[in-house]
Amino acid sequence: MKRGMASLAQAPPLNMSIVRIPQFHSQNLQLLKASKLPHLLPIHHIHIRGQSPVCCTKLSPWEPPQLADNAGNSFLEKTFETLRSGDRDEHSATIVDDGTATTDPALEKVQRLELLMWVLGPCLLLITGIVPTLWLPISTIFIGPDVVSLLSLIGLDCIFHLGATLFLLMADYCAQSMNPQIQTSKSKPPPSYQLCNVVATLTGFLIPLMLLFCSQRGYIQPQLPFTPFAVLLGPYNLLLSIQVLTEMLTWHWQSPVWLAAPVVYEAYRVLQLTRGLRLGAELDAPAWVMHSIRGLVCWWVLILGVQLMRVAWFVGVTAGARQHQSSY
Repeated sequence: MKRGMASLAQAPPLNMSIVRIPQFHSQNLQLLKASKLPHLLPIHHIHIRGQSPVCCTKLSPWEPPQLADNAGNSFLEKTFETLRSGDRDEHSATIVDDGTATTDPALEKVQRLELLMWVLGPCLLLITGIVPTLWLPISTIFIGPDVVSLLSLIGLDCIFHLGATLFLLMADYCAQSMNPQIQTSKSKPPPSYQLCNVVATLTGFLIPLMLLFCSQRGYIQPQLPFTPFAVLLGPYNLLLSIQVLTEMLTWHWQSPVWLAAPVVYEAYRVLQLTRGLRLGAELDAPAWVMHSIRGLVCWWVLILGVQLMRVAWFVGVTAGARQHQSSY
């Protein structure tokens, strides 16, 4: 018994080696938790009495800790690179989709129709307004100071009005946005512009009526009968009334052609009054009638110049507003 105890006491102690398990840094652990990747290495917490919890992995004890960290980092870098490449592919696919959308056949048809209207609209104005006034002989439409000649002149002005209406409709279509996702553009004229147009129109409308009233009352000599006066200035007053109605409709509908409508009608009005001068020479109209028509021509040329100045002003204001918006 004593010998056995002595042998146990003399026996060499057992070699117990404590292996320190490498621990991941807290940053690596948080990165692994934040990423939605599957757990590559199952981690177990071992609680030892009197010791703090040790994170143990299935790595071999002789593997250096730096190699483990490098392996995890390299895998994460490869994963992130894969995700980035996927984003690039999606972005390139989006660009390809956008490119195919711009080459839509329906959009190409709309653009061709718009280009056709850019040519057809001015041609309508030329055919319905300028050609009959400049090349049609006066003898074919004017027989004498009677109702037939008056109706012939009104018919020519009605043809021009049809062409001007079609032109304004085409211009309104071209001014609207071609993209259906964008709301239809609205354009409202300023009140000062509307007031100036009303004053100019009323002035051009009241001058012939005052002349007719003074002639019928005998304030102006020699007197001019009603029928020759209607042949000379009747179509002028009628077309002026149609212009007022057209402008009011463009203001009410907030159409972008509100700036072009008076220019179209006033340019034709100059030709209309020039035709009145030739008719006055055929009728042997009094001198005060011819001077009155020349004064109306000068008045509407002046108003036409003001309208063109407004077009230039509107273009400048629009460009300044766009530049101001792009700066923000």
